[in-house]
Amino acid sequence: MNPASIALLKMSESKAWERRISGWKTTRRVVERFMPGEDLDDAITAAQVLNRRGMATSLNPVGEHVHSTAEATGATDAYIEILSCIEGAQLNSNMSVKLSLLGVDLGFEIAVANLRRILETAKIYGSFVRIDMESSAYVDRTLEIHKQLRKRFTELGVVIQAYLRRSADDVEALIRQGASIRLVKGAYKEPADIAFENKDDVNRNFEHLTGRMLEDDARANGVHLAVATHDRKLVEKAESLATDRGIEEGLEFQMLYGIARDLQDDTLAGQFPVRIYISYGPAWYPWFMRRLAERPANLSFFLRHLLR
Repeated sequence: MNPASIALLKMSESKAWERRISGWKTTRRVVERFMPGEDLDDAITAAQVLNRRGMATSLNPVGEHVHSTAEATGATDAYIEILSCIEGAQLNSNMSVKLSLLGVDLGFEIAVANLRRILETAKIYGSFVRIDMESSAYVDRTLEIHKQLRKRFTELGVVIQAYLRRSADDVEALIRQGASIRLVKGAYKEPADIAFENKDDVNRNFEHLTGRMLEDDARANGVHLAVATHDRKLVEKAESLATDRGIEEGLEFQMLYGIARDLQDDTLAGQFPVRIYISYGPAWYPWFMRRLAERPANLSFFLRHLLR
């Protein structure tokens, strides 16, 4: 990871920097490129536009960490409202959830109970829910909760981060479970013994994990793979692997709202579905800073506007 990315990740955790950067008018203008607004209605409108263009979506209300069971219950209620709105608007959309918002730091069973409530509603609507992966401190708990609840709720998926050294082993366990997996590079600051620091190493692992989840035994077990990247080479490699292996379904590509729009369009013109991950909400600062850190083009875009 380059020094600029490391600095940005540190800044994402700083309240002082949050107050400073959030106050810049330029910041708000740039955030609007990557986030349709702060309200659920803004996200629904953006999803409708993308659906009309042929792209599916995933809604993600930004925010991390609650400090009481009441806050966790409130976050759970908000997720349930999202599912209701997706159903009401008849969107081609699913939803992403964060266990830190559901109270996992307050207690494992608190998060399990809250996610179960969400999944019971999703089951009524026939909706899919994916558990986002957060920092490495959450991986074991996230995978265990996914394993427990997926026994009853099959429309539940999880995320694997290619920059974590452990991910190859985690993928093997998920293949045995026949899981739905979103593969991302990873965007949290982690020590070198936990995560690959070199970009090339992360890309190699991403490519390796993609290939592994497209192998025959994974397919036979029902693994569904969502390749989530804005790296054109990795997208093209996944497309090539799928074509060579005669894969026609069980694969999709996912990208963030407002990022690499040309790649979104080019990928949509191919064989496999494209899903756009729409983040929204007032607690946008940590999310925004991680987006700047993970992709140099995002930082360049921000700096160009800052200097205008």
